[in-house]
Amino acid sequence: MMHFLAANMAPIMFASLIVFLLFGYSVAFSLGACGLFFGIVGVQMGLMPETLLQALPLRIFGIMQNDTLLAVPFFTLMGLILERSGMAEDLLDTIGQVFGPIRGGLAYAVILVGAMLAATTGVVAASVISMGLISLPIMLRYGYDRRVASGVIAASGTLAQIIPPSLVLIVLADQLGRSVGDLYKGAFIPGFTLTGLYILYVMLVSVVRPAWVPALPKEARTIRQADGSSGMPSLLAVLVLSIAAAFVFSRTRPEGIATDELIVVSMCVGVGIAFLLAVANRVLKLGLLSRMAERVTFVLIPPLGLIFLVLGTIFLGVATPTEGGAMGATGALAMAVVRRRMDLRLLRQAMDTTMKISSFVLFILIGSTVFSLSFQAVDGPVWVEHLLTSLPGGQLGFLIVVNILIFFLAFFLDFFELSFIVIPLIGPVADKLGIDLVWFGVLLAVNMQTSFMHPPFGFALFYLRSVAPGNDYDDKITAQRIPRVTTGQIYWGAVPFVVIQIVMVGLIIAFPRLVSSNLGKEPTVDVDKAFQQMQMAPRENSDSTPTTLAPAASGAAPPSAGASMPTPSPSADDANKASDDDAMKRLLESAQKDAPKKP
Repeated sequence: MMHFLAANMAPIMFASLIVFLLFGYSVAFSLGACGLFFGIVGVQMGLMPETLLQALPLRIFGIMQNDTLLAVPFFTLMGLILERSGMAEDLLDTIGQVFGPIRGGLAYAVILVGAMLAATTGVVAASVISMGLISLPIMLRYGYDRRVASGVIAASGTLAQIIPPSLVLIVLADQLGRSVGDLYKGAFIPGFTLTGLYILYVMLVSVVRPAWVPALPKEARTIRQADGSSGMPSLLAVLVLSIAAAFVFSRTRPEGIATDELIVVSMCVGVGIAFLLAVANRVLKLGLLSRMAERVTFVLIPPLGLIFLVLGTIFLGVATPTEGGAMGATGALAMAVVRRRMDLRLLRQAMDTTMKISSFVLFILIGSTVFSLSFQAVDGPVWVEHLLTSLPGGQLGFLIVVNILIFFLAFFLDFFELSFIVIPLIGPVADKLGIDLVWFGVLLAVNMQTSFMHPPFGFALFYLRSVAPGNDYDDKITAQRIPRVTTGQIYWGAVPFVVIQIVMVGLIIAFPRLVSSNLGKEPTVDVDKAFQQMQMAPRENSDSTPTTLAPAASGAAPPSAGASMPTPSPSADDANKASDDDAMKRLLESAQKDAPKKP
C-alpha cells in the first residue's frame, strides 16, 4: 500500500484537489490545504526533504514582490470608475442612434460598445452589468428576441476577457513566464476578429429572422437635425476623412513596424482629425457638421483617448503594462471628474471592489503556490508531461486534448482558477513540445472565455440574470406590458456565441499568424550558412595577427562572455583545428538557444 501511494502520489494529489472543489470548498483554501497535507505526508514517507517546506515563505513573499500583478488592481479600478461614471450609457445611447435605422442596429451597437469597454475596462462584470442595465430594456421595448438580446449582451461583455487590457492575459503571462505586453500584442487581432464574428452572426440573424432584430422606429431616433433629417451624411464625411488621414499616415510609417502599433497610432491620428474638425465647427460656429456627427465625435473621443493612453503607450514601448494600468486608472479618475460624476461614495465603492478582486486573485495565487510546491516535489510535472506527450498527433493532438479539457473544466471553474491550477501543469509541456507560449496563452485565453458563457455556470450569464427583469413590468416610455426574461432564454441565447468562440479557437490553431504576425520577429540563425562562412573564413599565417572568424549569419548570438577565442599558432595545425571546432560548437549551441519556437 505504501509503495502504491509513493508511486502514484501525483495523480492522487490531483484527484484529491478535484474532490475538494466538487464539495464546494473555496479554491484558494482547497489548493492550500491539499498542498500542505500532501507535503506533510510526503515528508513522513520520505518522498521529499523537510527543508522543502521551508522554501514556502520565500515563495509567498516572491508573489508579493511580483510587479506584474500590480496591473490587476490598476486595471480593475480603471474599469470600475468608468463603469460608474456613465461612459457606457453615453456610448450605448449614441451608437444605438447611429445604427438604429437598420435591422439589428441595437445589437451592433452593443457589440461595438462591448469591444470599446473591453479595451478600456478589461473587467467582464462591469461590461455585462452596464450593458444589461442600459440596453436590455431598450431592446425588449422595441421587440428584440429575448435570446438574441441576452446572448449579444453576455457575449459582448466577455470581450473584456480577450481584448487588451484583459486581466486574464496578465495572469496568464505571469503563469507562463512571458511578457504581458507580448500577450497583449498577440491578442490584439484575435480579439477584434472575434468581435467581427459576433457582428457577422447578427447580420445573419437579421437576414434569416428579421423580426428578431427590428430597426428602431423613427420616433425613437432622438438625435436629429432641426429639419428632421438624420445628419448621417455629415457623419459619413467625417468618418471617411478620418479613415483617409489614418491610412495616409500609416503609409508613411517605416517597413516592419508591428501591426498593433501601426493600428493604434494610425487610429489616434484619424480620431485627432475628427476631434479637431468637431472643435473648430463648434467654436467657430461653422455649421459644417450635423448634431449626430458632433455627438458621436465628442462621445467617442474620451474612451478612444483612454485606449491610446493605455494600449498605445504599451505597444509603443513607452510604458510597461503596470505603468499603463496606472495611467489608465488616473485617466479614468480624470474623466469622472470632468464629467462631474466623481464623489467620495463612488470612489469608495470602486476601491472596495478593487480590493476584493485583488485579494481574491492574490489568495488563489498563494494557494496554487503551496499546491505546486508539493506537487513538484512528488514529480507531478513529470507525470503530467508523460501523460500529455504520449498523446497521438504530436503538437496538434496535444492542442486538441488540452482545449477540450479546458472547455469542460470551464463548466465548473472560472478563468482565475483555471489559470492558477491547470496552466502551470500544461505550460511546461507545451514549451517542451516546441509551442510558442505567447501564442499558446492567447489560444487558452480565447478558450477560457467560454467559461463566462456556457451554461449552467457561466458568470456572464449570472451577471445578466442579476439585472434582467425577473417579472413582467410596464415600460415607462410605451406603457406596454413587457414579459420577463427567463433563465432558459438567457442560456439558449448564449449557445450560438459559445459556438462562435469555439470556431475562433479553431481559427487560431489553423492560422497561427493571427497571433504571431503581431509580435516582433525574433532573429533566426541559418546554421548551414554560418558553417559555410566559417569554412571560408580567411586565416593569416603571421605571428602578429590572430586568426578571426567571419561574421556568422544575421542574428547569431556571440559566444558567451568569459569564453575567450583561442588564437591559433601558425606552426600548430592541430591547434588550428581545435580552435575551429570549439568556435563551431559555440555557434551551434548559440543557434539552438536563439532559434524561435513556432506553434
